[in-house]
Amino acid sequence: MKSPVVKRSIVIAGHKTSVSLEDAFWKALKEIAAARHVTLSDLVSTIDSERRHGNLSSAIRLFVLEHYRTGGAPASSSSGPEATERSPQSALRAS
Repeated sequence: MKSPVVKRSIVIAGHKTSVSLEDAFWKALKEIAAARHVTLSDLVSTIDSERRHGNLSSAIRLFVLEHYRTGGAPASSSSGPEATERSPQSALRAS
């Protein structure tokens, strides 16, 4: 049986690293990056730089989970007075 985990190389802060995630998480991460008009590498770099503990794969999974848990809100929103800024760090803390 083929593992649902896919290992991909990504450049973070100028360094190439491998990240293992299920294909559904890779797809979701790409969708989030596209919606925020940032590259996948930039989004993962932000997640990496703001994580407090755990490995990068876990931090990415938690970030994606929190993104969809909060309704897929962008990192910052200007839709009114209730709009709040959300960073990958705040998404990770909330879990």
